[in-house]
Amino acid sequence: MTVIKFQNLPNAQQCQKTVIPNLGLVCITSDKQVRFRTITRTRYLKLDLSERESVLSELYQHNLQRLHDALSFCQQNKIQLYRMSSALFPLSDLEDEIGANILKTMSADLATIGEQANALSIRMVLHPDQFVVLSSDSPSIVQASINNLAGHSRTLDLLGLPRSPWSLMNIHGGKSQRPEQLIKVISELPENIKSRLTFENDEYAYSANEILAVCQQTGVPMVFDAHHHICHENLDSYDHPSVASMFYAARETWTNPDWQLVHISNGEQAFNDRKHSELITDMPNVYHQAPWIEVEAKQKEKAIAYLRSCWLMKT
Repeated sequence: MTVIKFQNLPNAQQCQKTVIPNLGLVCITSDKQVRFRTITRTRYLKLDLSERESVLSELYQHNLQRLHDALSFCQQNKIQLYRMSSALFPLSDLEDEIGANILKTMSADLATIGEQANALSIRMVLHPDQFVVLSSDSPSIVQASINNLAGHSRTLDLLGLPRSPWSLMNIHGGKSQRPEQLIKVISELPENIKSRLTFENDEYAYSANEILAVCQQTGVPMVFDAHHHICHENLDSYDHPSVASMFYAARETWTNPDWQLVHISNGEQAFNDRKHSELITDMPNVYHQAPWIEVEAKQKEKAIAYLRSCWLMKT
């Protein structure tokens, strides 16, 4: 069995005080217990209006039941953080408003799911898709991105989840070298979006330092991704001093540090490989102090269980 590498471990007395962070499940399980259905825009637009409503209504009901099942799965496996799929209610942000209106009719059922999460103390978060680019130089793309975020925010409202980073919507910086545009757009966002917004550093466009500066100027919390950081900076260890310094700097952007969320993934074929591995076998030592960690590994719940067991062996 591969041994997880925690470098510079504290002494035994300190280890006994270590609390395992809340490890988060990302969207689906590696088996078929948690799965969602979707529909493409192309297929949807080929339907007539009555077909669109019936197809979306059935799909949304199905996915809402699967969301209930996902929370039950998290409860059974003692997982307190769940990232919802961004395609939970596909096409609900279209101008025909069919999807949005269907969700309104389902408001009581959605509220029940939110109450379930609250009763189980499961934190629910969201990562909108890659097409959300607030820093684009195209006004139409920026507006489409805002519409997308508004749709997700409406869903979070219907679920009864708070307008705060507790129920965050996490996105990337988008088009590189346009921080001023990004800051300007953020400043003009409505409260229901901005109050939930967080930004994550990525491996291509926005380094940890660059996205940190955006977060500091806008008051938006930063979700630090250690693997994106080491890939962007071409580092050879998660315990490079800059990893810890960025972790602490990101924490300062959270009004409530107990809500700080970070991401972890490992390279598939090599340390700097951008593709995700099956499990997490290498972890920044500073992540011992992270209250919430989304585990971005292909084996999903198996990666969480493995990481948790390795962490227990080290504490």
